[in-house]
Amino acid sequence: MMGRSTDKRALRGRAGRMQGGRGSGRASKGMVRLWGRHAVEAALLNPEREHRKLWATREGVESLDGELPADFPLEYAAPADLARLVPRDAPHQGLVLECEPLPDVHLDEVLDAAAARPLVVLDQVTDPHNVGAILRSAAAFNACAVVTQDRHAPPESGVVAKSASGALEIVPWVRVVNLARAMEEMAEAGYWRIGLAGEADTTLAAALPAGPVALVLGAEGEGMRQNVAGHCDALARLPISSEMESLNVSNAAAIALYAVASR
Repeated sequence: MMGRSTDKRALRGRAGRMQGGRGSGRASKGMVRLWGRHAVEAALLNPEREHRKLWATREGVESLDGELPADFPLEYAAPADLARLVPRDAPHQGLVLECEPLPDVHLDEVLDAAAARPLVVLDQVTDPHNVGAILRSAAAFNACAVVTQDRHAPPESGVVAKSASGALEIVPWVRVVNLARAMEEMAEAGYWRIGLAGEADTTLAAALPAGPVALVLGAEGEGMRQNVAGHCDALARLPISSEMESLNVSNAAAIALYAVASR
């Protein structure tokens, strides 16, 4: 784990070049490869992460806000070498980290209606950029978790982590087998479930209760599935201009979370 110290000289002095072959752009089996300063730094600071190796430029190491342990597996590399470790045109910012996936988080571990922190429920939102951006908004507005169905959501990845800008390490990401059943558990825990739907008559501001809320968002275009919408306590819309049909799902999530935070 990386400490919060900002002693760059100590960091540089402890980081020696390690031997090892170059990657192929894919993580080792069972591993996740992260890139970019915010994603890598957050992963290094997360005590729940197990790290395998960090490839970095010297400038990338100097940009980190902290100190690596003396025995941390670090290899210095040129920017062109790092580019071979990540998808094409991925902005690695001089840092590529290979690590274990985060431990599974179960729904009952995050349900805490007494704290009145919102939940974000995603129904078949599969774009990793959108999921990452929603995690970032969830962190910004103090949501207690993002919940997705395991089969219809992207895997944990560098794209999600980069879009989340560090929030992947902060906000619990709960994967469930049955989303409708999970929503029943949310109701039993005291959450009012509001599905965002452009065709709804009620605006989100009018539908918000005083207590804890689970915001439910469907995939762009298709929206929520009928069974998921049927498990909502209310459907509500964002009051956008009639000249626009809809918003990107990550933008809609950010606006809805702001509405909950500013009640």
